[in-house]
Amino acid sequence: MRRSGFFTKKLNSFLMFSAIFCFSFLPGYSNEVENHSEKHAENADSAAVHEGVNSDSSHAEHGEEKFNASELILEHIADSHDWHLWGHTSVHLPIILYTDKGFECFSSGKFNHGHDKVVGKHYTYAIEHEHIKVVNADGTINEEASKAIVDISITKNVMSMFLSMIILMLIFTSVASAYKKREGKAPKGFQSLIEPIILFVRDEIAKPNLGYKYARFMPFLLTIFFFIWVNNIIGLVPFFPGGANLTGNIAFTVVMGVITFIVTNVNGNKSYWKHIFLPHVPWWLYPIMIPVEIIGVLSKPFALIVRLFANITAGHIIVLSLICLIFIFKTIMIAPVSVGFVLFMDVLELLVAFLQAFIFTMLTALFIGTAVAEPHGDH
Repeated sequence: MRRSGFFTKKLNSFLMFSAIFCFSFLPGYSNEVENHSEKHAENADSAAVHEGVNSDSSHAEHGEEKFNASELILEHIADSHDWHLWGHTSVHLPIILYTDKGFECFSSGKFNHGHDKVVGKHYTYAIEHEHIKVVNADGTINEEASKAIVDISITKNVMSMFLSMIILMLIFTSVASAYKKREGKAPKGFQSLIEPIILFVRDEIAKPNLGYKYARFMPFLLTIFFFIWVNNIIGLVPFFPGGANLTGNIAFTVVMGVITFIVTNVNGNKSYWKHIFLPHVPWWLYPIMIPVEIIGVLSKPFALIVRLFANITAGHIIVLSLICLIFIFKTIMIAPVSVGFVLFMDVLELLVAFLQAFIFTMLTALFIGTAVAEPHGDH
């Protein structure tokens, strides 16, 4: 009875936390939509003024325009040189460019949300759909000079990654400090929350796939698991300092997949490479089997890259699509249905955030396990 009461109490607490967490998303999502509409209106008005059309006609034309849901969704899941807070308020991030004439550094706020051009040391710059272009004196885009630009700016995704790194450092330094102070004692406080997760990674991921060699790769597996999980959670929060779609960015997942590929193949033993280049088949099948084995090695990180990117991006798109239904139909009647499905998807995304970190880490351990496994008949 005591255990049942304790379980019920914990379940109720979890459900209450999930409800509060999900309801806190709604203002952020609606704010994203409203801000996009205002930005679209500003762009339409400024374009009309630029063309010499009077203000009344521009507002009339704007009133006839339909809400562009796809543009809003793509803007939300893409990277940005500003970190939006509310309304027209944003955190302006540093722009760092490498051109054929040298480096350029300035604040993204100088672009004034894309309305102004920035005169730098070497060129004049404009920003179009988060791509920085070189502008000629007559206002046209210099395509040749624009192609030579290497944008290494600190974007919203980069700042989100730095934030997750700081969070992880604070978590694990505090847990490590607690272990030193309470050596030989039962875990307490935050330590008691993190320890079961570490044991889960060790017992359910590392040991089954790596065997007795698991300890060697535990730091790497724990780093991957917590890094992806924390960034998934941060991406679910639609207001500052969350909202960045880092794990749904293909560049991020490519880097994670390449790291796994390097770790796997650097640690591959003689048996692993022999299986690839000298497979146990008749020699006349080598021209077929060796390319197949090489393709198999290259496809493993590709599977990790696409799986994480597709699942996280799909979650963002579904939630924003449901919110956009209110603005597409322009009726409050659709709001209860839309909000209800959004709450359900937010709870599901909490599970997906953990599940994708688990799957990425488990497959990484599996790939490493195949590379370091001893041949049959040995240890």
